[in-house]
Amino acid sequence: MTAYPAPTADAPPAAHAPEPPADPVPGRAPRRLPVWVWAVPPVALLAAVFLYPLALVAAESVAAPGGGLTLAHHADVLGSESFRSALGTTVFVAVTSTAGCLVLGFLLALVVAFVPFPGSGATARFIDTYLSFPSFLITLALLFVYGTVGMANGMWTDLTGAESGPFRFLATPWGVILAEITYFTPFVMRPLLAAFGQLDTAQLEVASSLGARPLRVVREVILPEARPALVAGGALVLVLCLNEFAIVLFTGAKDVVTLPMLVYQAAILRSDYTTACVVATVNAALSVSLYLVYRAATARLSSDGGRRARA
Repeated sequence: MTAYPAPTADAPPAAHAPEPPADPVPGRAPRRLPVWVWAVPPVALLAAVFLYPLALVAAESVAAPGGGLTLAHHADVLGSESFRSALGTTVFVAVTSTAGCLVLGFLLALVVAFVPFPGSGATARFIDTYLSFPSFLITLALLFVYGTVGMANGMWTDLTGAESGPFRFLATPWGVILAEITYFTPFVMRPLLAAFGQLDTAQLEVASSLGARPLRVVREVILPEARPALVAGGALVLVLCLNEFAIVLFTGAKDVVTLPMLVYQAAILRSDYTTACVVATVNAALSVSLYLVYRAATARLSSDGGRRARA
């Protein structure tokens, strides 16, 4: 019989290390698809649905009658009086409507966010719902009120006995501006309300306790914090107003010809697709340029806000 030495306290029993799992295929690494392969399907779908039609419009605007490329169409359209007039009308309506939306949206957002009144929460939720309304619905409502046979003119004729009422501004650029301000103001209010919701109320309380008047509090405390939201909302509204078509069409303002209306007249009314493609390409380039300016401005404002927060 063989005797084995008993284990001592200084010599622990030997532990068995677990063996590594066996490679099912020795010497061969698992194959993986390159990352770019997964990007091919969505990019191809995007190109087929969006980029290809846009490429056709751009190609038609520079297509020569006998084949090849030419800029003669752009020179003819850009040098025409109708295009210059439509461009000026588009810029005037868009800039004026955006300015009105900024002023009205800022004032209404201040009331909803900082003035306690019954139903303030329901008002904020209604603003979110209002964003889903189609633009022609708001214009149609304004026609019922201020149109040629609308309520305002009807009340005027009933009271005075006149044959027609005095309210005829909806068929002018100012009527289009009123409709666009009415429709697009909530697009400015929504980011402003979000910015006001993140504002530290302690700053307002300190400013008020130091004797600052409400206008000074708004100018020196609220407005600097709301500036990025104002820039974002204003840039969005400006882009939307530059491309707005339904409001101009439903107001019946025949003399208000914007760039989208010029595209409609050339393509649908005159079947001049080359002119329509040229105007559409210029309108798209204008919108993209404005979007790039908006991105640069918001990035600069965000960096300035971060520096103020660190300070």
